[in-house]
Amino acid sequence: MITIEQLKEVKERTSQLNRYLDIDSKRIQHEEELLRTQAPGFWDDQKRAEAQMKLVKGLEKWIKGYENVKTLCDELETAFEFYREELVTEEEVDALYAKSIAAIEDLELKNMLRREEDPMDAVLKINSGAGGTEAQDWAQMLMRMYMRWAETNGYKCVVSNILDGDDAGIKTCTLEIQGEYAYGYLKSENGVHRLVRVSPYNAQGKRMTSFASVFVTPLVDDTIEVNIEPARISWDTFRSSGAGGQNVNKVESGVRLRYQYKDPYTGEEEEILIENTETRDQPKNKENAMRLLRSMLYDKELQHRMAEQAKVEAGKKKIEWGSQIRSYVFDDRRVKDHRTNYQTSDVGGVMDGKIDAFIKAYLMEFGAQEQ
Repeated sequence: MITIEQLKEVKERTSQLNRYLDIDSKRIQHEEELLRTQAPGFWDDQKRAEAQMKLVKGLEKWIKGYENVKTLCDELETAFEFYREELVTEEEVDALYAKSIAAIEDLELKNMLRREEDPMDAVLKINSGAGGTEAQDWAQMLMRMYMRWAETNGYKCVVSNILDGDDAGIKTCTLEIQGEYAYGYLKSENGVHRLVRVSPYNAQGKRMTSFASVFVTPLVDDTIEVNIEPARISWDTFRSSGAGGQNVNKVESGVRLRYQYKDPYTGEEEEILIENTETRDQPKNKENAMRLLRSMLYDKELQHRMAEQAKVEAGKKKIEWGSQIRSYVFDDRRVKDHRTNYQTSDVGGVMDGKIDAFIKAYLMEFGAQEQ
């Protein structure tokens, strides 16, 4: 049974959400923005109208999210009183408390995701590190982990490209994870993931260490302005790999996009290579490849902004993009994040997609620094 102190904590956190989300101001703003959508000729400018509707819906979600928390808080307070009068059971009060805490924490986390790109879909690319079959198997395990996370959280996950390993696992894959705040949550996964286990691929049964890198970018849509120079684009086509038999792709539907990128800030040049085998329709794959290119160029601009912010806040940030972030030690039953020091012994659960606690720990520690 919860204590009076726990009830007070729920009420205080609910009150704090009202203050720092400025719900009263959001209600006023929502009414004003909603009125603008009723103006004559509102839909004459399609892009502008869609941006306005997006703003209105965004405000609605904050207001409804807070109202849900407030309702649960009031119900918990009532249930606590009813328990004293023996009108509800201890289990019912505890269940309502757990529901209230979950709703509060969900809203608190979303409050950490205020950057323009946070609500977007995510592109997640996994590359196996050095180590041959063992590293490729590790990359495939990570792919499954993120696919299970997406499924559990109600996100749509599309494999836009995959390159199988020589004997087992994968060398690389690209996942598109579609749903609200997919990038905001998954940006915490950027970096190198380290596996330590007794390898099933080692005849001596030795303990081995493998690495795989995870690179997450926001999946931009047509409302985001990204400058792409057509003259810098070239295309190749190839046959998509299959499992054999009827699955072999007999036409060159796979596409390979090469973009000669020139950094507008440093003048440095590099080739961006994107492969897409998502469908058997070559024009559709080209369209998907262009979408991924736009996302990568947008992310490069974000990286520049973050680097500039890091200069201003020199010494504050504890991590850098691309650094080793997490270790998965199977035989010791331990998964530890090196940035937050959060760890768990539920290795099986983590590999089955239960990474929310790691995401939450990252956002609670670093989210405010990113605003």
